Amino acid sequence: MYPRINYEMTEEDLKKILKACKPTPVMSFDGINSIGGSQQENANMAWEALGKKMGFDYMTVRPIEGKKMQFFSAVPSETELQREERVKQEAEEKRVTEIKRLEDEITECQNKLNILCKR
Repeated sequence: MYPRINYEMTEEDLKKILKACKPTPVMSFDGINSIGGSQQENANMAWEALGKKMGFDYMTVRPIEGKKMQFFSAVPSETELQREERVKQEAEEKRVTEIKRLEDEITECQNKLNILCKR
């Protein structure tokens, strides 16, 4: 088993976790409560999703004393090699996406320039 390591979630991830921890509305029909999920279930699902995204076992999360809520420790759920491969893949996907965005921007600017030059 891996030793515990420190993580930092994004502001967006923190908002998702906090939203999932809010009380859930309960509706009663003929004495039967109908709910979408308890606070605990919703919080667990949010932590599980974050664990899958960041590569840690969501059941091992602990806050880090003295740090903001974005910081926590957990046990990784992937090997170091798997983590390295995932990080490389994510970097490559980001690079390809940025290339596509820039090419689209260039095409748009070239089209505008062509229109202006025809006048």
